[in-house]
Amino acid sequence: MSDAALPTVAEVRAAAEAVKAALDRHLAAVERRTGDEDPDVYAAFNELAAAAEEYDELLYDRYDEVTPFEIPTPEDGVPYAGPADPAAFSVLIRRDYAVVEPPRLIAQAERVAAHDRDAELVHDGGTAGALGVLFGEYEPDEIASRYKEFGLEEGDSTLWIAASEEVAEPGEWLNSPFEHTGPEDVLHRFDVSSVFDEETDEFDEGEGEDEHGDEHDDDREDEGAEPGLTPA
Repeated sequence: MSDAALPTVAEVRAAAEAVKAALDRHLAAVERRTGDEDPDVYAAFNELAAAAEEYDELLYDRYDEVTPFEIPTPEDGVPYAGPADPAAFSVLIRRDYAVVEPPRLIAQAERVAAHDRDAELVHDGGTAGALGVLFGEYEPDEIASRYKEFGLEEGDSTLWIAASEEVAEPGEWLNSPFEHTGPEDVLHRFDVSSVFDEETDEFDEGEGEDEHGDEHDDDREDEGAEPGLTPA
């Protein structure tokens, strides 16, 4: 960052004052809270998280220094705003695959169908039908561990642990299972992607220096670990 683009001393001080004020508001909200899920406490927490992040960024840009504390947020920067003691939680998983060997995928499905009367290849016996047969026979975790046997190639994957205040009624969300979960509900997430390998390679080539060429990278390297855990 050029000197002309650096935050001013006044801007850094103003950000520090904003953190102090947010701390006071958060403490006041905690002191008068009416229960474990008081919305004023969550609102004050979010304000404190935003103020702390702003101060940390300005401090780093101006002085190449970081704060000794961190209010953890998910990778998308949305602070957790769910219940402090959730009564239930949901595990949301997305795993992407590329079908690199369709004949192998179809052959595996045909092998299953030959020994299971209930496993019928539909969709003209192509890869769409093969996927239905294989996921009907094997658990997703088994397919994830044996993907090469099925002619697949791994892509990105993510696992979200999302909090909720109560257990859903049977069948309540089946028509739209992923519709009602927002980033603010995510307690923890685990991400796996080849992009993290690329970032590590770039870091190694840079001989341990970040884009500013300083020695503070260890304080800011939480983003993009593989597999990554991002506490909310």
